[in-house]
Amino acid sequence: MAGFLGQFVHALDGKKRLTIPSEWRDLTGAPAQLVVLPSVTVDKCLWVYPMREWNLRIGKIRAVSSADEEKRRALRVLASQSEMLTWDGVGRMRVKDELLNFAGLSGQVVLVGAFERFELWEPELWKQQVGSVDQVSLQRAVQSVGL
Repeated sequence: MAGFLGQFVHALDGKKRLTIPSEWRDLTGAPAQLVVLPSVTVDKCLWVYPMREWNLRIGKIRAVSSADEEKRRALRVLASQSEMLTWDGVGRMRVKDELLNFAGLSGQVVLVGAFERFELWEPELWKQQVGSVDQVSLQRAVQSVGL
């Protein structure tokens, strides 16, 4: 998998459906299942994982000890706020209102490639995000992953 790269701006339609770019649809594999969850960082965006990538993470979740109540409680809440989706014949998906509200998504949406997943951002918040990363921070991040 090449990864989710680039960014696209699409509008939610009248039924609050969002079209996934066709080149990204090809990356998700078949069947076309996605997991959408609220960002667990300070960012107010949504993370969208293809099922194959999500399955790698679910293995780590299963490895959390049942005796670790704090982690189990947090993961339970995250699971309750997430959803599994497919898209229709023309590549539209309908994200539940609670998730759209969490990320402040109501009109235009910026779909941002994040390598193993993509993210859904409110346009002004995305502009702030891009503006907050300077060249030195970018260089450090790239070096830390060995690029």
